[in-house]
Amino acid sequence: MQAEKLRREIDQHLEGGAWARALAGLKLLWAEQPVSTTASFVSSRFDHLRAHIALTHCRVAILRSFTVEPCVPLLKAAGLAHGLDLTVHVGEFNSYAQELLHSQSPLYEFSPDVIFLAVQLRDIAPELYSGYADLDCAATCAIVERVIASIESWTRAARLRSKASFVLHNFEQPVAPNQGLLDAQGESTQQLAVQELNRALRRIAASQAGVYVLDYDALVARTGRSRWYDERKWLMARLPVAAPNLIHLVNEWLRFLHPLCGKVCKVVVTDLDNTLWGGVLGEDGVEGIQAGQEYPGGAYWSVQRALLDFYQRGILLAISSKNDHADALRAIDSHRGMLLRPHHFASTRINWNDKCQSLREIAEELNVGLDSLAFLDDNPAERERIRMELPEVHVIELPREPFDYADALRNAPVFERLKLSQEDRERNNYYAGQRQRTELAGEAESIEDFYRSLDQEVEIAPADSSTFGRVAQLTQKTNQFNLTTRRYSQQQIEALSADPDYCVHTVRVKDRFGDNGLVGVAIVRRSGRTSEIDTLLLSCRVIGRTVEKAVLSHLAAAAREEGSDRLSGWFLPTKKNAPAREFYSENNFELVRTEDGKTQWSLDLKQAQVRCPDWIRLITPKEYLKRVHTCS
Repeated sequence: MQAEKLRREIDQHLEGGAWARALAGLKLLWAEQPVSTTASFVSSRFDHLRAHIALTHCRVAILRSFTVEPCVPLLKAAGLAHGLDLTVHVGEFNSYAQELLHSQSPLYEFSPDVIFLAVQLRDIAPELYSGYADLDCAATCAIVERVIASIESWTRAARLRSKASFVLHNFEQPVAPNQGLLDAQGESTQQLAVQELNRALRRIAASQAGVYVLDYDALVARTGRSRWYDERKWLMARLPVAAPNLIHLVNEWLRFLHPLCGKVCKVVVTDLDNTLWGGVLGEDGVEGIQAGQEYPGGAYWSVQRALLDFYQRGILLAISSKNDHADALRAIDSHRGMLLRPHHFASTRINWNDKCQSLREIAEELNVGLDSLAFLDDNPAERERIRMELPEVHVIELPREPFDYADALRNAPVFERLKLSQEDRERNNYYAGQRQRTELAGEAESIEDFYRSLDQEVEIAPADSSTFGRVAQLTQKTNQFNLTTRRYSQQQIEALSADPDYCVHTVRVKDRFGDNGLVGVAIVRRSGRTSEIDTLLLSCRVIGRTVEKAVLSHLAAAAREEGSDRLSGWFLPTKKNAPAREFYSENNFELVRTEDGKTQWSLDLKQAQVRCPDWIRLITPKEYLKRVHTCS
């Protein structure tokens, strides 16, 4: 669709109050034309949409050794197109060290959620970048040690003064080594010195919570080192990146902002014909479809390889296809070129129904919101329909050439993850168990019989260094059963766990079908003779099994043992946490007050008890009981 025509349609939708259609148009416009003029248009039109759509707000600070100002409008527009409302602070040119080390600097006054440290090797160690031929081994080692020590001190300062996530650009290799071919011959070379710096950055990030590495060197290499730079602009305006490549840098930042802000998709819903394989099954038959590593099926094999990689990250796979159900499953199960098999898919809708209906059913079956779905389909008409009718769903725009499909899929930032927990790795197994639980529920004579047949075990323990990351992850992405939907970073969870006024509890659930893993978090604050529930959340895969009541029974008992007279908590309503709305009232809490739609509840611990359901075995290790008693 021509950009000008699309712009006119967006304005018409805005004038008519068709907010979902305007939003879909803006997303498509940005996908087709991510340039400065589009950025201005997108940002101005989003001003009319803000009151009608949900955006995630994020404060981003960019500390830099080069000019990044032309990137900011692109970053803001790209963020809006992906549901992120970004406020951006750009540090003064080359003042990154001062901003990080000075506790009253503009950086800390800005109070960012995410900090990017974008420093080039040519700026922080110019002698290593352009004067390597003048250095001996001792001088090279000294420079490397100095740079590492500086970055370690800046990182410690940032962690001490801010709870923001901290993203370090690594260092770029020179376009051409100073010593030419000699650089590949020795044991002490310019290339190896830069690699040592980048390995050190990984070690620094691994040693501190909330610190990550952006592989700037790989980004430059993917684009092409000689094409990445614009030496004229570097010398004139200290802008090293060629204008066409600014969007690549912006997209790399965006790949980090998505997981850091919790704007990720949990499920990929894929079409089959000409998406997962080449050809149309109903016309070509199982043997006639194109799949496998050889031409022409290689393009679709690459799509399957990307999806299988997502599967290993804990991203669920589902199918929405207009096909004969039995024939499609036979093709997936038996075609020798298929990488993906039936067991890889957590949900399937292979029928002749409207795909909007199928996506709604998949979301309901997997117990996730529509905004957790990403839609992959080669048909532009199907993508357009989903964009218009289900604007919450992330539609992956595909290029015309099937050999580029896999790259489009891998470049979608909604699939990025910065950490992978054991629960993430096991997620697909959990959903296989969930299918068995659903079948069991259908066979049970009553809901109580079903609960008993699950043979559930709930273990509550204190959060520690092995679980801080998972706890933070759950606070950032759990929406349905979440009483307050307060988001915490890993470093904030660590701080709360160290605070004697707080207890951070983890909840693990097992049943006859397997270990569901760490699926719940409860954070309780002790104040005087009242214990207040700051956070209580459960993953969607254990909602509706009375686990929440078992957890509450323990929180009440622990509060009573600590000497509290009351257990209180707020319910802060969102568009997604309706399953938790009646939780306090159903467990005999009294309504204390209502404030702007928020409700506060309280339980008199002297008069009332919350009993753990007798079909759940509640386990509280001795180490945890000791921790509970020291919290007061």
